Amino acid sequence: MYGVIPAGGSGTRLWPLSRANRPKFLLDLGSGGRSLIQSTRARLDNVIEPASTYVVTGVAHAAEVARQLPELPAGNVLVEPAPRDSAPAIGLAAVLIHRRDPEAVMGSFAADHLVRDTDAFDTAVRAAADAAADGSLVTIGLTPTAPETGFGYIRRGAQIGAGPAYRAEEFKEKPTPQVAREYLADGRYLWNASMFVWRTEAFLEELHRQLPELAAGLERIADSWETARRDEVLGDVWPTLPKANVDQGVMEDAGRRGRVATVPASLGWNDVGDWDTLASVLPPDPAGVVRLGAGPVLARDSAGSLVDAGSDRLVALLGVRDLVVVDTPDALLVCPRDRAQEVRALVDDLRADGRTDLV
Repeated sequence: MYGVIPAGGSGTRLWPLSRANRPKFLLDLGSGGRSLIQSTRARLDNVIEPASTYVVTGVAHAAEVARQLPELPAGNVLVEPAPRDSAPAIGLAAVLIHRRDPEAVMGSFAADHLVRDTDAFDTAVRAAADAAADGSLVTIGLTPTAPETGFGYIRRGAQIGAGPAYRAEEFKEKPTPQVAREYLADGRYLWNASMFVWRTEAFLEELHRQLPELAAGLERIADSWETARRDEVLGDVWPTLPKANVDQGVMEDAGRRGRVATVPASLGWNDVGDWDTLASVLPPDPAGVVRLGAGPVLARDSAGSLVDAGSDRLVALLGVRDLVVVDTPDALLVCPRDRAQEVRALVDDLRADGRTDLV
């Protein structure tokens, strides 16, 4: 089996710790001394060898990815010249893997997610690989634990044979709170974490069917990959590829035609999308404060708060509840946890003001 780790995005809702030149997947966010991408690679150990694992990342992050993942062969860090969304990134890996092994089964797992139950993850990946044998595009669907409005959902249909996989009937976008509560009560809906497993042949067939311009461009790039013209062709073709993500660009239509399966799983999963989410999944200290960073923190009567002390100065909290305090050498963020989703608006403001040095 082959693994693909798409490593893109900047995680603007985790500013000021996450920056364009050091996005969240390169950071240790409660992962026990590992960055998120290192944790992602490590949890694949039981099912996918390092030599069969590929990372797709941007030019600005390729060197740091290679430094953090020295177990990967140098050629397995695939560098996209510019972001084109997930379908080109995952498609590039798929077409290169397929050239290497036409019978390949590959799994795609985001670089910036937390998974607490690695045994359950192993079981789910193996079950998904089995379900992909008939040509299905398989997604691992997470059993919802709350009526979350920040995730997409998958409605599962009939069970496939006697195994743990089900036919995926429909993909749903992020719902309203009322609809999310209805999904949770219904029992047929799973969170869509964009964890995919499929035979490369099946996925590339869908690309040619649904996104033929993208598929043709990727084949042109693959034709030149082992030649001296690789960089030239990549630089010429990549900017012309249509932007598309796998969920809406491939899986939704494939699902309507009965080609998508889902394996339900409970993994202790989280996408670490903002500071409030991070505070909810990390263990607090005896005073009820979640602490990140190596700097000094003094907190009294401030339960429910998250403090990331990233400088040498003391961060002291007194009589405040449910705050986010992130201290870095050049920027300080203070906001209520329930407004953590809005942090990206501050990044937009900084860009509008020309303060690219802070983003």
